[in-house]
Amino acid sequence: MAVWTRKSLNVVNHFVSKLGFLTKINRSSSSYSFHQTHPFSDACAPNLKIPAVNIVNNTPTHFAFYRFESTKAEKQSDSFHDFYANPQVLDFSGGKIAFTPELKFISESPEERVPCYRVLDNNGQIILGSTYVQVNKEVALKMYSEMVTLQVMDNIFYEAQRQGRISFYLTTIGEEAINIASAAALTLDDLIFPQYREPGVLLWRGFTLQEFANQCFGNKADYGKGRQMPIHYGSNKLNYFTISSPIATQIPQAVGAAYSLKMDKKDACAVTYFGDGGTSEGDFHAALNFAAVREAPVVFICRNNGWAISTPTEDQFRSDGVVVKGQAYGIRSIRVDGNDALAVYSAVHAARNMAIREHRPVLIEALTYRVGHHSTSDDSTKYRSAEEIEWWRLSRDPVTRFRQWIESNGWWNAEAESEHRHNVRKQMLQAIQVAEKVEKPAVADLFTDVYDVPPSNLVEQEKLLRLAVKRYPNEYPSDVPL
Repeated sequence: MAVWTRKSLNVVNHFVSKLGFLTKINRSSSSYSFHQTHPFSDACAPNLKIPAVNIVNNTPTHFAFYRFESTKAEKQSDSFHDFYANPQVLDFSGGKIAFTPELKFISESPEERVPCYRVLDNNGQIILGSTYVQVNKEVALKMYSEMVTLQVMDNIFYEAQRQGRISFYLTTIGEEAINIASAAALTLDDLIFPQYREPGVLLWRGFTLQEFANQCFGNKADYGKGRQMPIHYGSNKLNYFTISSPIATQIPQAVGAAYSLKMDKKDACAVTYFGDGGTSEGDFHAALNFAAVREAPVVFICRNNGWAISTPTEDQFRSDGVVVKGQAYGIRSIRVDGNDALAVYSAVHAARNMAIREHRPVLIEALTYRVGHHSTSDDSTKYRSAEEIEWWRLSRDPVTRFRQWIESNGWWNAEAESEHRHNVRKQMLQAIQVAEKVEKPAVADLFTDVYDVPPSNLVEQEKLLRLAVKRYPNEYPSDVPL
């Protein structure tokens, strides 16, 4: 490539050196132009072209470069002049790049880590000089009550799994602020592409405790007809796309949906949630690049809770967390205290406005901690100390911190706390009792909702399944209708 580049520049220089001679020869009104495409432009940089030169007038033809930082590059009519008059500047796709004679690599890490945006201190008091979006009493109380509801729901469902009443569960303990505060900053028109630790977003949008219970028990009232694992919620009505078990698959899907919102000129954005482990997947990187290039109105929210199941963040990447990955792809980014509900609310509120008004993706890295085990299939004390877990639970609890703030405003008290927790627990236990008694979906539902006319292989599979159930009835649940 270097040889081709050198030869190409030699050709250009040759023509330029003969420019005066050619001008003397051709004095007619007709003009002849010379257009030299850079030899590696088609293969490596399709937007990089040496400008067309008018041989008679010795003026460069105007041309546009690709956008840089989500803005259209200005017309660079002096690019050809810079190429020769100022050899210290290279007009490359996206803007001018200065040359340097110094052999210097970009550092693998910044001298200082990216700071973390915060509004409430550890005691739930506003930090002096904080800039944040104001939250009125009504919204604040709803945020807190939903955080408590999420906490109670997690505890009861976890107990139900341990009792063998449901097969699997996964809690959001320690991450309630990210769930509820982010949801409060969005609208129902925004499309949600969650991972599996965002039931609070669905709760905020109006999903009832009974609907949660129906899904976890996989009964006939479950919108997924019992075909998903527990906690894999979904709701068409609430624009909450059904959760998938594979990590990070929802991230590029959110970008595609965001791009469609942009094409349809909708006053909405797509929002996708994922953990730090998700950023180690290729889908994350492809999605960020796609979003940046197509300027899709999508908000990426990473819950960096320190652990991808048992893998700590230091074993996942050497970079300064996740926030710097956004900048690498040309995406505006911010790091937020994920245990500070006001900070999360303000950051998501601002990010949503930027995504929609400016047609740009935004990345939010929310620093938090997964206090609970990864799931009911995990024992986190095998890879982290109980002391560490307890410190985060007592000293950095987002629910306690937000409660201290609303209490300091005179909006909440111990009596209201006790009454609310009692009511939620009562409703939750009732929802579980109802869900257990509802009939399971029929076996036929395993084979529907994909094809208009089932293919022969599915027809055969259904037939074989029915034969197996009849042959070994004791091996299959008796409450599943054939």
